[in-house]
Amino acid sequence: MLTRLFLFALLFIAGASYLDVRDADSAMNTSLTPAPGTSVRKALLDCVREELKHMHGLELVFVVQHLKVKDGWAWIQVRPQSADGRQHYEDVAALLTMKDGKWTVAEMPCMEVDTPGCLDTPEFFAGLRKRYPQIPLAILPAAEGKTLETKPKD
Repeated sequence: MLTRLFLFALLFIAGASYLDVRDADSAMNTSLTPAPGTSVRKALLDCVREELKHMHGLELVFVVQHLKVKDGWAWIQVRPQSADGRQHYEDVAALLTMKDGKWTVAEMPCMEVDTPGCLDTPEFFAGLRKRYPQIPLAILPAAEGKTLETKPKD
């Protein structure tokens, strides 16, 4: 009886582990916005957070405007702010890629309005696709055909 209970528990744990791996694999191979609290979302946000800390020395939280992941690529656009919400900073966008099991920033574009080569210019995404032809189009905000909207803080 005890042996059967042990085997049942072992099979249950193995099944749960399989689902977790399958869900993580799914996050890498389908277009999606990882839900708040998921490990994929945290890893992406932490990657961008570390890049900004290195560049500006700031501890930040983000209001996520856009976050899509597919095939080891992610596009993120956030509104950084201080943890207490009193300081707000310019929007940040980033293209991230998975390298050796870790998310890294591939490119963090200029966000200046009406500046040639920056994110809001019509040629920006065409240039991005030339630089990174393997990017899944489904992760890019232009693929959604809608204005970015404010999302919860992360």
